[in-house]
Amino acid sequence: METSHTRRGRKRRRRLRPFRTLFALLFVLAIAAGLYSVWQYNQGRELAAGEKPDSGPFSGDPIDPQYPYVENYLLLGIDDDKSGKSRSDTMILASLDKENNRVKLVSFMRDIYADIPGYQSYKLNTAYYLGGVQLTKDTISGMFGVPIHHYAVTDFDNFEKLIDIAAPGGVRIDVEKPMSEKIGVTLTQGTHDLNGKELLGYARFRADSEGDFGRVKRQQKVIAALKDEVISPSTLPRLPKLAGAATSYVETDVGGLDGLRKVLKAAASGGLELERMTIPVDGTYSFGTYSHAGSVLELDVSANREAISEFLGTPGAMKGASARLMP
Repeated sequence: METSHTRRGRKRRRRLRPFRTLFALLFVLAIAAGLYSVWQYNQGRELAAGEKPDSGPFSGDPIDPQYPYVENYLLLGIDDDKSGKSRSDTMILASLDKENNRVKLVSFMRDIYADIPGYQSYKLNTAYYLGGVQLTKDTISGMFGVPIHHYAVTDFDNFEKLIDIAAPGGVRIDVEKPMSEKIGVTLTQGTHDLNGKELLGYARFRADSEGDFGRVKRQQKVIAALKDEVISPSTLPRLPKLAGAATSYVETDVGGLDGLRKVLKAAASGGLELERMTIPVDGTYSFGTYSHAGSVLELDVSANREAISEFLGTPGAMKGASARLMP
């Protein structure tokens, strides 16, 4: 005779079966998503094989134990004419605060009259021409007392290709005025979905009264738009392919699956906060001219170092970099 205890046991097992099915389904979906991500990642790598620029060796600063959750990246955009000697058209310090899910961007204007270690002073963008990413890093760290832990370099052609992978429908930008001079495209005023070539042209335009100041503002505007594009739900399926392509389109000391994990984590968080500043800050520079360098921006270096330290909010790290890098 079947006991009530046995019947209760069978009912309990029957109730658990739907949950087992759900867990099995979720497990299969997780495996499928992982395999799809790896496949897309490899597709991106194959697509971009052999396209990476060569910026020379790099040695970054150690992570400050007082701020173990902060990583500073030097982001460079170069105009590669295939001669082996390029200048950095875009120079941005991206400070990633992993604890507070925040990124702070410091844009350095290329006409800054800079103390380049081992050379006479030139425009800041000449540091890359003279010594690649390492000399650019040492120049910025030395002048402004900020540690740099990692780097990423891409040229303009590769930037266009990455944008077209990340946003095949274009990146929405409010173009504030007609633009065409020396950028290779013609842009009309208004809100447009710009492809990679058009977005690069927008970011590089400086043939107006604002000159390089306006160009830097547009670069920051482009980065903010790209951040919104990358973290949008519609972009998530393309992120593994984007990360794979970036392993060849972007030269960096952080790559491979580690880079993919960082991209996916940042995108999945959704609430990434972005703050921006430009160096030099208002009231801390004057215009100068030198026969060997042309028109330059001469800085009050101490005032700009202090502004960066305050903006990044890590004064201990700033002092540490100064002690290591300044004579």
